[in-house]
Amino acid sequence: MIKSLSLFSLLAGTATAWTSSLSMKADIPVASTTSSRRDLFAKGGAAVAAGLAAVTTIAPANAYEVPDLLYPFEALEPSIDAPTMKIHHDKHHATYVANLNKALEGKPQPPILDLMANALEAGPAVRNNGGGHYNHAFFWDEMTTPDKSKKTQVSKQLESAINKAFGSMDEMKKQFEARAAPGALFGSGWVWVVADNNGDLKLVGTPNQDNPLMKGVLDSIYFPILGLDVWEHAYYLKYQNRRPEYVSAWWNVVDWNKISDNYDVVLKTRAGVSVEG
Repeated sequence: MIKSLSLFSLLAGTATAWTSSLSMKADIPVASTTSSRRDLFAKGGAAVAAGLAAVTTIAPANAYEVPDLLYPFEALEPSIDAPTMKIHHDKHHATYVANLNKALEGKPQPPILDLMANALEAGPAVRNNGGGHYNHAFFWDEMTTPDKSKKTQVSKQLESAINKAFGSMDEMKKQFEARAAPGALFGSGWVWVVADNNGDLKLVGTPNQDNPLMKGVLDSIYFPILGLDVWEHAYYLKYQNRRPEYVSAWWNVVDWNKISDNYDVVLKTRAGVSVEG
């Protein structure tokens, strides 16, 4: 994506060309000088217009980007190994972003959160790749190192909501793991803790790269505060077919400060959580 700095450089370069060209000798005839200046301003204006057109044309092609991780690839070990993280982030997530940019080239490219509600209507390319981009950007941000995870805390507000919906944190984890089991969520997909418009929590699963923000995926739109990728590419190098082991180990890298912030955002906005990229 061409940044604002590039546009500034373009304009600055054009201005320099004007200044240099207009520093003419005083003995040039007036008519000639006037004509030359008209030509220069006309050419300069055309250059700026062409530059702006280039910005307009190029920028949308790279509207979405894979966000950087907040930690090194190896930071989540032993729960998630470094090779898996690198392939997952640099290859799988990057492919969703590249395909989404291709699908929307020359079309409006709103923030990825805004694209979710009508993703099904937008067609498979947006549904699959837009969902894949949002889901993964959300996923990276909710994790941290095992040492830091131990020090994170569930907010009083979220703790109350968890107790109301599930009875306790331990019971919520137990139900979550059951919902993430291969028999409960067959094939590829995601498991989520979501809030409804009243702030009440529930567990849901979605297939492939669908998410609860998309109209038509579930009985209503829900707002994710926590989500787990149970596609095989998220765990297979380390766990092979042992998905339940991966799900159980994942709790050791959850950033409960971030999950609490997500819940707070949902309560305040009655909307989904924004992500980078």
